[in-house]
Amino acid sequence: MKKSNTLFYLLIMVACLLTGCYSNRQIGLLQERDGIPTYDSVPYEPYRLHVNDEIIYRIITMDETISKAMNAGQQQAYSQYATSYRIYSDGTVDLPFLPPIKMVGLTEREAQDTLCAYLRQIIPDADVKLALYNKYFTVLGDLGSGRYKIYKERMTIFQALAMTGDVHNSGDRKHVRIVRPNGNEPPEVLEFDIRSKSIIDSKYYYIYPNDLIYVSREPGAFYKVPSYSSFIGLITSSVALLVSVLNYIPNVNF
Repeated sequence: MKKSNTLFYLLIMVACLLTGCYSNRQIGLLQERDGIPTYDSVPYEPYRLHVNDEIIYRIITMDETISKAMNAGQQQAYSQYATSYRIYSDGTVDLPFLPPIKMVGLTEREAQDTLCAYLRQIIPDADVKLALYNKYFTVLGDLGSGRYKIYKERMTIFQALAMTGDVHNSGDRKHVRIVRPNGNEPPEVLEFDIRSKSIIDSKYYYIYPNDLIYVSREPGAFYKVPSYSSFIGLITSSVALLVSVLNYIPNVNF
């Protein structure tokens, strides 16, 4: 009986050592404490058009005939059915009735003003509404997977994660990565600890079109349970199983 008790308590200790729960220190956001990195605040930079980006536009003019001709295919502007125009490898875009226009490196507002300047050479009262068509970001890893639309200019990392359902408890919040296209250069990989409060207004705070957000699984996630109630349940079920085994196999020799 003494050996059985020893084995019983030994199994309890092993279960406790191999099992843990997620605490606020591990998964809580906006933390300020030792062990959490601090990031510098940087000014917001608007997104600049890259090669292979697609734009949509609509021309506004008092001349209905010109408006219908120039806006052919743009009646559903800003919708999934609009005709989009891709920026080629030389940085230009081909639009109907216009010469190639260089747009790579411009913000949406700058691209809109540039297109408007070209149009006013042939349509004096022309005004333009232009937008980036491929305003999406992608998520992978321990927060699910999918492609989501950027619905505002300054979308934050927290708003983006809220759209995906947040990072799972088993996700490695210390090493969240954003893979960001960099034109014709290799993509930029930004790695940060999303638990830090100083992430606000840092270079990691805003999400840009074509960003890929990746969260890997925490190395010790296999041995953890989501909550203390789950932990107690696991211990209780383990003890019950062991007691049942000892009761129904009385002739076991240890």
